[in-house]
Amino acid sequence: MNSTILEETKFIMNKYKIKANKSLGQNFLINDNIVNTIVESSEVKKSDLIIEIGPGLGTLTKYLLEKAGKVICIELDKKMIEILKDRFTLYNNFEIINDDILKVNLKEIISKNKENANIKNAKIVANLPYYITTPIIMKLLEEKLDLESITVMIQKEVANRLIAIPGEKETGAITYSVYYYAKAKEVIEVPNNCFIPEPEVTSKVIKLEIRKEPIIKVEDKEKMFKIIKNAFMQRRKTLLNALTNSKTFENKQKGIEILNQLGFNENIRAEKLTLQDFANISDKIKK
Repeated sequence: MNSTILEETKFIMNKYKIKANKSLGQNFLINDNIVNTIVESSEVKKSDLIIEIGPGLGTLTKYLLEKAGKVICIELDKKMIEILKDRFTLYNNFEIINDDILKVNLKEIISKNKENANIKNAKIVANLPYYITTPIIMKLLEEKLDLESITVMIQKEVANRLIAIPGEKETGAITYSVYYYAKAKEVIEVPNNCFIPEPEVTSKVIKLEIRKEPIIKVEDKEKMFKIIKNAFMQRRKTLLNALTNSKTFENKQKGIEILNQLGFNENIRAEKLTLQDFANISDKIKK
């Protein structure tokens, strides 16, 4: 392995006397090939605004700055802020925000930067902290941000759920949300020896291309997602029991009627349904 990033990482860690912060889920990426693959698959252009979440030591940042019109890093750890400012002070397309990504108004940041004539598209590129991957992804999707794509490295198990097609083996409640808002694909699997310290899990880089229009029509999107959530809260139960227990169906008899009208067996389980199936159930209940 070409060890330039590894040497650079060790040098920075020694210089600033830092260790990865476990409570913030920090693991520093040290593999050149993986970094190059992330940058290439995110297709960064000079007309792009890149928002990087949790840049850490700036391993990925360095490559993004070379290719993007502007890079905004959102970093919670003050120690990292100092390092990033030192490393990239000479770049005029670099900005840093010391805050929690879940509290940042991304809509405002994106629209402000797109007023600049040189910026055409906004993209997210990040090695996400694994302990809050799902809330971050949901924020990025649900806030209807003016984004073209999201390229992130996350834990393999979570990645498999995010990129599954609803109704496939790995399907979970979040699978439907991602599928509604984006086209998802796997970029590369990343073994744990590509980091220091080594995490206990394998990682994956995935790319979500944001859909211009939702893939299905539904009368009440919020209601549909609430039904999906209730259906998966009690995964071992049948769809009928899960939706009756959560009061989504008035009672079991009503539930059987609705499922039969839509052509479902009353023993069907939630993960067998497509997004359209849940939309149909939602619309039926609404009526």
